[in-house]
Amino acid sequence: MTKPSLLFVCLGNICRSPLAEGAFRGAAKAAGLDADCDSCGTAAYHVGNPPDPRSIETAARHGVDIGSLQARQLCADDFKRFTQIFAMDHQNLANIEAVKPEGATAEISLLMDAVEGREGAAIADPYYDGEEHFQFTWDDVSAAAEALVIKLKSR
Repeated sequence: MTKPSLLFVCLGNICRSPLAEGAFRGAAKAAGLDADCDSCGTAAYHVGNPPDPRSIETAARHGVDIGSLQARQLCADDFKRFTQIFAMDHQNLANIEAVKPEGATAEISLLMDAVEGREGAAIADPYYDGEEHFQFTWDDVSAAAEALVIKLKSR
């Protein structure tokens, strides 16, 4: 079996996708799952920047350190490097599909498709909302991370 490698994608790679990466890393480590993961954005707004301080703080409250992550933009190599690419919402899913190169091998879907009963749901972008919205985002990405770990461990 190929080692799972997951890529979490939002717009700017400073809120939702680094939280998803952190949640998955934590869940995979706790479960003893050997998997690679990363996060990126479909836009280049924040390339090289760390996650939003509110994302860093939210992850830290849950024992996950994402402070060293740096935003990057989705690139053509990602479609072969990763086994699965997860979009945080429908617009980013469409953006990913629009730049998917010929010969791409990664499975592409919404992150919440991994959570039974939440298929098709988007992860709300907390960037313009209050700090409590970062906790809502964490709750969603954590639920997805746990579901992904269970699915990957059962393969």
